[in-house]
Amino acid sequence: MAWKELALSAVDSPVLDEADVVVCGGGPAGVAAAVMSARDGLKTILVEKNGFCGGAATAGLSGTICGLYLTQDEIAKKTPKQVVFGFAEEFRQRLEGKQGVTEPQIYGNTHVLTFDPLRWREVADDLLEEAGVTCLYHCLITEVMREDQRIKAIKLESSAGSTFLKAKAFIDATGDAAVLAKAGCEHSYGDKGNIQNPTMMFRLSNVEAEGFYKVFGEDTISPPEVTEKIREVNASGERHLPRDKVWVFPTPQDGVFLMNCTRLAGQGGRMLNVINPADRTYAEIYGRRSARDYHAFFKENVEGFEKTQLIDMPPEIGVRQTRTIRGTKTLTNDQVVNCEKPADGIARSSWPIELHAGKQSKLHWLMNDYYEIPWGTLVPEELDNTIVAGRCLSAEHEALASARVTAQCFEMGHAAAVATKISLESAVKYKDLDPEQIRQKMRVNNSAL
Repeated sequence: MAWKELALSAVDSPVLDEADVVVCGGGPAGVAAAVMSARDGLKTILVEKNGFCGGAATAGLSGTICGLYLTQDEIAKKTPKQVVFGFAEEFRQRLEGKQGVTEPQIYGNTHVLTFDPLRWREVADDLLEEAGVTCLYHCLITEVMREDQRIKAIKLESSAGSTFLKAKAFIDATGDAAVLAKAGCEHSYGDKGNIQNPTMMFRLSNVEAEGFYKVFGEDTISPPEVTEKIREVNASGERHLPRDKVWVFPTPQDGVFLMNCTRLAGQGGRMLNVINPADRTYAEIYGRRSARDYHAFFKENVEGFEKTQLIDMPPEIGVRQTRTIRGTKTLTNDQVVNCEKPADGIARSSWPIELHAGKQSKLHWLMNDYYEIPWGTLVPEELDNTIVAGRCLSAEHEALASARVTAQCFEMGHAAAVATKISLESAVKYKDLDPEQIRQKMRVNNSAL
């Protein structure tokens, strides 16, 4: 049994605190959930394994806010059209106030923003502190105390030892569905166990912008001539460059560019499941070596990169996918492709199906339209007082490759907070809530629904 069904009185470790809601994980979904819960008057505790918030956005150096803008044809002739607002837009504005985010940049048929990861952390700190959230950094969740369909407490390990947190409600924003997994809830991994490749991001300094734009033009996705050159160098054996379509983003810092280039796989090209510590360790080591190979390629072959220095790799690889929960509803591939807008939608998305699996990445664009993520995708069937927010939502494999990005995670966290307030006030289980109440409150908070 992955969870312990026993009274807290039988546990030697002390109870550190009790709250209305404990948010587990401080990525975009967790920050949004914690801030909005506290603003709504709930005593809120956020638990994070690192010493800062951001998750894959900062610790994994994903570096971009994806999913804010509509996908459009003839993008170079169009102005960016924003379709996601709410907490996602508030966070963007706070980054802008710290000169920590770029203007919209063209990415294929849509737009993205690149941010400064240090400013991201600071904005999260400010918002959490202003809202009155209690943050517990450097804490690992090791056990879950469950009674029937309710989680009663979680066990934390830190340098101080073991302790417990009790709460009326829990929001699992770990990205890995770590709380639900420890509670014994059903989950899956991608498409019959096949999940998306992780990536080692990196940043380069001393990029000569004029040379970059001469080669790449306005798009941040590599042009055909760069892709062809990567294939040629890889085939020669001079460098190991398994991914030939790479993405390069100007950042808020002059001459500093964010590089999304690597594709991490195991020996013989096998899929890595980074829940497995052996696979994750291999990915970290191989990822650092791969980043060096791609930097050398750019330095030797791409105008504008001749004098660059590799100045930054993240403390952990960028993880796109691990566990997926079984929710009361599942976001299907067809719903994404057909841009369906269900009555219980809690977040818009026009982001493409961006699938990094196997030898070739897949981009399926949702042209001039968007879909909405159903509320039930955040609600596990097996628990009454616990929900998820973020990339572990209940979704089919390709659907998840669209819904997992930053702007949508912000709004999933926003929805989780709103639902928690309604649930606790009305003493109604998450699965029995009226989604229209959630949508109405999110509209009051400036979400576009």
